Amino acid sequence: MNNKLLRISFFVFGIVSVMIMFGCRKKKDTIAIISVSNTGHQSIEGAKVVLYAKASDPSHQSAVTIHDTAYTNSSGQAYFNFNDVYQLGQAGVAVLNISASKDNLVGEGIIKIEEEKTSNEGVVIQ
Repeated sequence: MNNKLLRISFFVFGIVSVMIMFGCRKKKDTIAIISVSNTGHQSIEGAKVVLYAKASDPSHQSAVTIHDTAYTNSSGQAYFNFNDVYQLGQAGVAVLNISASKDNLVGEGIIKIEEEKTSNEGVVIQ
């Protein structure tokens, strides 16, 4: 009787161990990279890039919480990390408006942020 109980205990322990090891997967990074250039396709360093959500129904605008700003590096790229926004199991992250500016140059665009991927979009400022 004790032998049978011991085998069942080891079996259950083994199943639980396997479930814990393979059931908890680590979340991958959810990143957005915005590349800013001028009409001559030259990268713009130091451009202000704002990503923001805008509700399709104006009465729901107060519920929209994503609004982030970054500046482009020497390669003309601004990096945004959405690891805190995306949760495992969530379907999609967001579709955001892009506003880029430097001095008197401005440009706009839209980017779809995909879960656990690096999403890229370019904006031309003029």
